[in-house]
Amino acid sequence: MKTKTMLGLATGLALILSSAVQAETTWKMATKMPVDSPEGQVFEKFAELTEEYTGGELKITVYPNEQLGKEDAVLEQLQANIIQVYAEGFGYMKKWEPALAWLSGPFAFDDYDHWQRFMNSDTVKGWFDNAAEQSGVRPLGDPTRVLRGPFRVTVSNVPVETAADYEGLKMRMHENKVAIETWDTLGAEVITLPWTEVYQGISKGIVQAVNSPIALVESMRFNEVAPYIARMDEYWQSIGFMVNESALAALDEDTRAGLMKAYEEAGDMSQDLMFSVADESIARMEAEGVTYTVLDTAPLVEKMQAYYEDMDAKGELPDGFMEAIAATRATQ
Repeated sequence: MKTKTMLGLATGLALILSSAVQAETTWKMATKMPVDSPEGQVFEKFAELTEEYTGGELKITVYPNEQLGKEDAVLEQLQANIIQVYAEGFGYMKKWEPALAWLSGPFAFDDYDHWQRFMNSDTVKGWFDNAAEQSGVRPLGDPTRVLRGPFRVTVSNVPVETAADYEGLKMRMHENKVAIETWDTLGAEVITLPWTEVYQGISKGIVQAVNSPIALVESMRFNEVAPYIARMDEYWQSIGFMVNESALAALDEDTRAGLMKAYEEAGDMSQDLMFSVADESIARMEAEGVTYTVLDTAPLVEKMQAYYEDMDAKGELPDGFMEAIAATRATQ
């Protein structure tokens, strides 16, 4: 009897321990960014908050610096549920839904709020649903929550103070049809150059200007050869927390709620951190002689309207794109 009792207790204890182990889930999160970058700090905070808000039921291990592979390899692992979260731009999901390539149309939106409403529209949700049907991958929450950039600027060796100043400006551009056509439409003289050759290109007079996220201007030292910086909000970007649907569905309700709370707070952190880093960078560059300007972008948006209408007439835009932009525009 004593032996049977001991065996029973041991079996019961094993079952309890087994269920406790099973209750704890560990996810892998792949990123391109180093841990000490602003984005890397947001990802680490997200992992920390997830463990806190789920009471340890869900733990996320962040793999920075492409440790788990390049984009295509990571997306395959994400589909296979080997990786559960990939934190990168949603543009990579265009392989499953081509319309997602247009989430950051240049000068398609009046301001950040307009873009945010568009991103949460039924049209864009439908595109994400289509991608999920093909891949089993979708955004974790509000797709605008974690900001990237946080905004775009023109860095030039001549003043750019109004939209008219782009006329005839020798602008460096990457090999991209829409980007080239955008700046042709806005009057610039577009010259294609690799990103790593921009500094030398400006210093030698091959180009006069380059567009960049404000966060990269100092690290690329563009301000050394181009002392005029104009914020022009060409397009807005977010970091997509692309998640495996089956992994998300496997979480119980409380764990999922804790995960979403962590995501929301990581989003708040990104908004504060990205703008504070940008403000500090601008202040340092102004102290070194840079002139910083915020452009009125309305004339740029107005000029691009005709471009988008022409693209739409040719059938080169996703169905519902123009209608969604119009529907999410603020009423005056």
